Amino acid sequence: MNDQREDFLEILKLVRPGARVLDIGCGEGALLELLAREKQVDGRGLEISQAGVSAALARGLAVVQGDADRELADYPDDAFDYAILSQTLQTVRDPRSVLVELLRIAKGAIVSFPNFGHWRVRASLLTKGRMPTTKALPTPWWETPNIHLCTLLDFTDLVEDLGFRIEAASALIRGKPARPMTPGRPLENWRAEAAIFLLTRGEQSATPIKPAPDKLI
Repeated sequence: MNDQREDFLEILKLVRPGARVLDIGCGEGALLELLAREKQVDGRGLEISQAGVSAALARGLAVVQGDADRELADYPDDAFDYAILSQTLQTVRDPRSVLVELLRIAKGAIVSFPNFGHWRVRASLLTKGRMPTTKALPTPWWETPNIHLCTLLDFTDLVEDLGFRIEAASALIRGKPARPMTPGRPLENWRAEAAIFLLTRGEQSATPIKPAPDKLI
């Protein structure tokens, strides 16, 4: 599995065997295929592009075409154990509503996204005065699908505002294996190129993470 994306390998660790999974923005189905092979999940996919749906169907996966901003409302409550939004949150029109829908239709939500607070992004803006391109944000501003970029601190603030719990969080840095992190720490906001979160509904979760302060902002 060395050729798999680092965030896929971390997501694989978070999902229990045999779980009911919905992968939103599943692309060609690489993550669903991995989860089915390694964890024997009952997997479903939602993908906006017809090309992605066709490729996923060719893999033998149960994937339908749909838009996360509109189609999630059609799923019943607690239909899945996990709803996964891998590198997709920043591309939806209403991230707040999508997160709410994830934890309505699933007991847990796994969310990964590029961190706009990473030091390379900050350095690029400071030195070049232009929208940055990095490993996590590889496309130029005029063709990127990203419309709602955020930092780790932005995301954790939204999670707290929605009353959700962070059950696990990991940082990704330039192709290295994911490592656990305390996401509310400003130092992590500086260091993490991308992040992966496991979220649950507040009333069903353990005590939330209480980060210690750091000097960097």
